[in-house]
Amino acid sequence: MTTIQAFIRRHAVFTYFALTFAISWGGFLLLGGSGLFSGTDWQADPLFMSAVTLMLAGPPVAGLLLTGLVYGTKGLRELLSRFVKWRLGARWYAVAILTAPILVTLTLFALSLTSPIFLPSLFTTVDKTGLILSGIVVGLIGGLVEELGWTGFAIPRLRQNNGILSTGIIVGALWGMWHLLQMVWVGRTSTGGLSLAFLLSLYFFTSIANLTAYRVLMVWVYDHTRSLLIAILMHASYIFTTLFVFAPPIIGMAFLIFSVMFMVVLWIVVAAVATANGGHLSRQSLSKEMSVASR
Repeated sequence: MTTIQAFIRRHAVFTYFALTFAISWGGFLLLGGSGLFSGTDWQADPLFMSAVTLMLAGPPVAGLLLTGLVYGTKGLRELLSRFVKWRLGARWYAVAILTAPILVTLTLFALSLTSPIFLPSLFTTVDKTGLILSGIVVGLIGGLVEELGWTGFAIPRLRQNNGILSTGIIVGALWGMWHLLQMVWVGRTSTGGLSLAFLLSLYFFTSIANLTAYRVLMVWVYDHTRSLLIAILMHASYIFTTLFVFAPPIIGMAFLIFSVMFMVVLWIVVAAVATANGGHLSRQSLSKEMSVASR
């Protein structure tokens, strides 16, 4: 075993995150750096989606590569077994698919009482079918490629020595930071009269807080199901809800208000789930799962 291989085995999770960021940010800057730094309109710049597509390669490439390097073919077979694990209680499918739309709907309903600008895109767009289909396709693709890394590799290994809350916070914070370049590009053309520094700083903070809270819930669901498929569906539902069907066409202060409100709602749900489970979220560690892959 070479020195590099030994380092990777000892620091597999660190290596995963480092490799994910290197691939994703390197690819994003390679294709979209010119548009990002010049501040072009992301909706009109054809390089934006190309850059995002290349960014998405980070989690699956890093996850699959390290699974093979650290655990070999047995690890890849174990990963596949979690991907095809679908015989689960209906309640877990309901939690995975409905959590995001229900919470966003509640948040937007409360805000829409103050202004109609907070109505979801589904109620304001003309092409409702196109919006729904786009949300389903992009959601499933995004959920699949990302969770091959986040849940496929990083989360089970972190859960060996960490609880659900700490695992969710670690992965959620890094998941949020992983979106930084994308956030900056989008935020620059969505100021709505606010100063760029103020909008980007609050946008970045609330986005990380939202994704971290949602990731804690995702880790909790995964902890009880051991299903990578469920994680993919829960991730897909978040994309479907927050970027497409339920996303209100708002910018500037209105967007920040929604983001802060949604952050509060998500963390209330995290607290409620913990309270309902006796003040903690963890069921058991995933050390058994990893020991099977390493045999």
